[in-house]
Order: sequence, then structure tokens, then C-alpha cells
Amino acid sequence: MIGFVRYALYMVPEGEFYRKGADWLGWDSALGQAATQPALDGLPQDARTITATPRKYGLHATIKPPFRLAPGCDATGLDKAARDVCAALAPVTLPALNIARLGSFIAAVPAQPSPDLQHLAAETVAALEPFRAALTETELARRRKSRLTPRQEALLTQWGYPYVMEEFRFHITLSGALPEPEAERTREILAAHFAPVLPEPVIIDSLCLMGEDQEGLFHLIHRYRLSG
Repeated sequence: MIGFVRYALYMVPEGEFYRKGADWLGWDSALGQAATQPALDGLPQDARTITATPRKYGLHATIKPPFRLAPGCDATGLDKAARDVCAALAPVTLPALNIARLGSFIAAVPAQPSPDLQHLAAETVAALEPFRAALTETELARRRKSRLTPRQEALLTQWGYPYVMEEFRFHITLSGALPEPEAERTREILAAHFAPVLPEPVIIDSLCLMGEDQEGLFHLIHRYRLSG
């Protein structure tokens, strides 16, 4: 649990969806090893190129975005805090996931909004905030390249990430940025590829503490069941 550069709390799927998703991305965060990517017919680029950006994170949905530990904090304290917040949160059920385009990239997203999921994410972000080190000026500048709205800028300043609280959108990233025609073609192929394993309903009953190693790859450290 020690020796990681950054930590995060993710929703990491289980079962056949996880297995197929980890293979697609080429990185299995649960095993901490590379996975063999499938060769899907018709893709506008090869799988390794399409997944280059999200690969290092593994198959996941971000709940508490990656952060460095604040001075005076350690991984043992973070583990206890993550365990405590998960023990206080109830599982969330989503009707289904759809493979959709989010701007220029492809992701699995809820078929409909979920206030319960928004609550879960907000509570987790706030509970683990004492463990987050302040962003450096370089980190802030990188985030601000995304042309943030005034509200997103305020969230970045307060929570270290612009897409939390009411700006949070649950998504499981499956590609990097793609040009317009390529994005839609890739979405169609991935929708067909994942259709047999997308769970219905989607039961979110755990969150995972993740650690980023020196090479930038994320590893699943511990899975906490939601038992509130």
C-alpha cells in the first residue's frame, strides 16, 4: 500500500465486463499486469493507439480523483478513511450502461441520471479531502487548459478537480480523444463488443483504493464493500 505516487478511489467493475474491459484497455489493475488486447475488425485505428490515454488507469469510473498525499498523512490513514466512508455509504443500482460518445472519447455511461450516485461521489470526495495535497501551480495550469467554466474553476480550487460535486458525470472511459468520424465508428464497434457483458442492472456495491506506481500505472490496492 506504500510507495505509490498518487492514490484515488475508483469504482472498478467486476465479472465479465471487467475482464473484457481490462483486455480492451491492455492493463489489468486488479492483477497489476498488462492484458492482451483484442483485434476488433473495422476499427479506424489499432486498439493500442485508441486506448493509449486511458490504459494506465485501468477499467474504472473515477469517484475521488487521483491525488498526492498531504503532508502528515499516510497510506494507512487513507485506507482507514476509505474503509469508513464506504461502510457508511449504501450501494447504488443503475438500470443499465450505454456505450456512448462523451465529446471526442468513448465511455460506458449510465442509461439515466442517478441522484444516489451523485450523492455517493460527493460524499466520497469530501470524506477523503483531508488526505489530498494541494495542487502545484503546474498541475493547476494543466487543468485550466480545458477552458473551465467559473463553477469548474471554483471546484478545482476547492477540491483539486473541476468535475466533482454537481459537475460529476459517472463514466468508464474506453478510448482517448478521437476525430469526429473515427469516434462514431469506434463507438459502434465497442457497443457491439461490450453488449454481451454489460450488466443490467448495474449494482455499485464497492469502491476501490487505487495506487499509481512510478511508471504511471494504477493498481487496485483494496476493494471496500458499501455497507451503509
